[in-house]
This record gives sequence, C-alpha cells and structure tokens, in this order.
Amino acid sequence: MTQRLTGPEAPGPHDQSPPAGFAGSSANDPRWPPALPDSISGQLVFRLAPRFWHPLLQLARLDRPIGWWLLLLPCWWSSALASIYQGGPLRVRDLLLFFIGAIVMRGAGATYNDIIDRDIDAKVERTKWRPLASGRIGATTAVLFLAAQCLAGLAVLLMFNGFTILLGLASLGVVGLYPFMKRISSWPQAVLGAAFAWGAIVGWAAALGSLALAPLLLYLGAVFWTIGYDTIYAVQDIEDDALAGIGSTARALSGRVRLGVGFFYALAVMCIETALLAAGAGSPAHGGLVLFALHLAWQAMRVDPSDGALALRLFRSNRDAGLMLFAGLAAEIFLAPK
Repeated sequence: MTQRLTGPEAPGPHDQSPPAGFAGSSANDPRWPPALPDSISGQLVFRLAPRFWHPLLQLARLDRPIGWWLLLLPCWWSSALASIYQGGPLRVRDLLLFFIGAIVMRGAGATYNDIIDRDIDAKVERTKWRPLASGRIGATTAVLFLAAQCLAGLAVLLMFNGFTILLGLASLGVVGLYPFMKRISSWPQAVLGAAFAWGAIVGWAAALGSLALAPLLLYLGAVFWTIGYDTIYAVQDIEDDALAGIGSTARALSGRVRLGVGFFYALAVMCIETALLAAGAGSPAHGGLVLFALHLAWQAMRVDPSDGALALRLFRSNRDAGLMLFAGLAAEIFLAPK
C-alpha cells in the first residue's frame, strides 16, 4: 500500500473529493468512508454504534484492533513471567484490567497522535480521510475525547498498587514525545518501542510492587520487537514519507529492510530468552519463545520493501507471534506442580 500526497504541496491535480463509495450528499450529512485504509471492516462495535459515533471510534483506532493487541501483549507476558517467578497462578484480574487499559490507552494515544499530525495526515492519500484530517470532527471535540479516554485509563490504573501507578504515569512522557520524532529523526520506531513495550515492566510491577532484572530484560526485548514490526509497517509509506520529509527506520535501512528487521527481531528474542532465564522459567515458556522466534524469522524472510500489502499482513501477524509467547508462559504456570 502506498500513500499519495495531496494538497498544495503535491504534484499533479488536487482532488479532495471522496473516493467512490463514500455515502452522503449534504453539508449536514458528511460523506463517510465505509472503511479507512488499514482498518478491518464489519466489526461489531461499528455495526452497533450510531453512525455519528463512527468518527470517534475511528479516532480511537477501534477499527484497527492490532494496535491495542500489540500494547496489551507485553503486559500479559510480564504478568505471566511474574507468576512463574513467584510460583503462583495467572493473575486473571490483572490480565483483564490490562485488556481494558490497553484498548482505552491505545485509543488515547492514537487520538493524541492524530491531533498533532492532522495537517500532515490531510496531505497524504492513506490518511486524509481520518476523522480530524478530513474535518469530520474538530480539534476541540478530539481534545475532549482524548481527556475522556485518559480519565478512563486513569480509573483502570488506580486499581493497581502505588508503584505501578507511578510507572503508568511515567509512560506518558514517552507517549507525548513520539509524534514529534518522525519530524526530526529516522528512528521514531525506537520511541514507539519505548512506549508500546512499557507493559513489560508494568505487569511485573502490578504483581510484585517492584522491578527486577527479568522485567527490565523483557522490556528491552519488547522494545526491539516493536522496532522490528513497526519497521515492517513503515514499509507501506517509504515513498511518501520521503516526499513529506518524515523519517522512519524503513527509510533509513533503505534496501536492507529485511536484514534490519531480522537484526531487531534477533535482539528481541535474545533479550526475552535472558529474561526467562532470570525469572527461572522452564521448558514450556522456552517452547513458547521458540515459536515466537520462528514466527519472527518467517516475517523477516518474507518482508519486501516493494510490497506494502504484504507488509501490512506481516505487521498484523505479530498478534499471533505475541500470543504464542504468552501461551508458552501460561502453559508453564498451568503445568507447574501444585
């Protein structure tokens, strides 16, 4: 999938009309995209929600669930690893709270990102029909929606111990920095990794009220994992990011994307393996890591800088890779002698 710049800075004709298939005809009934690029159409929440809610649901990326999955999985890994370390059961309550929190805070982060990037998004074909960029909602509405999501996320965070609350609040500094990095650096994926991997320390902190070597190594592994999969995602936009002056690891690596992704994934696996050893994990957990590693190797071998559609499929497959690792961790807990 490639982007095409639109607006006064783009070469050629400037056509801001909606693509064929957009519904609506009057100024009071804006023309709605049936589905935005990268989205998964036909989801239950969109079928049940009133149509005037759809821009807010799109702003929160509820049409793209892969985002909250990738935010959630390091939380689940960390919580399960803490259970292995303590020799206790899975903390189902914590897993459910992380699930809710990941959906809410992924939506808040996406809303914040779109507020900052709305002028850039309006000039790019793939993003110009996002709710803010297209003018279907205004910045004030988006800010109010962001505040509501942050309050919901805070309500979830307050269910944990004080140390975890402080860790959760500290993550906001990294999240706030991310949208600006692509304007000044070729490595915004590193900052995204620092933000998306945060759950790898939060899950452990929620269980033990402190940190140790194992969650720190797990966090580092999750950072490298995020850099790898987001480099794959950025393959979709290499050409147009160059035109827009936006940096990414996919651009920085140029023709060495496959090698670069493989390198980051290898670092991720090594760090996670060391984390498992530090926590005293056994064969089932290591088996889950082997499956995770094989999946990542498959992605690295298949990624093609000229094939954006494949890049999107490989990026989305990281949910399955992450669940394989979690399944191994959970299996060790269930199989442990009582």
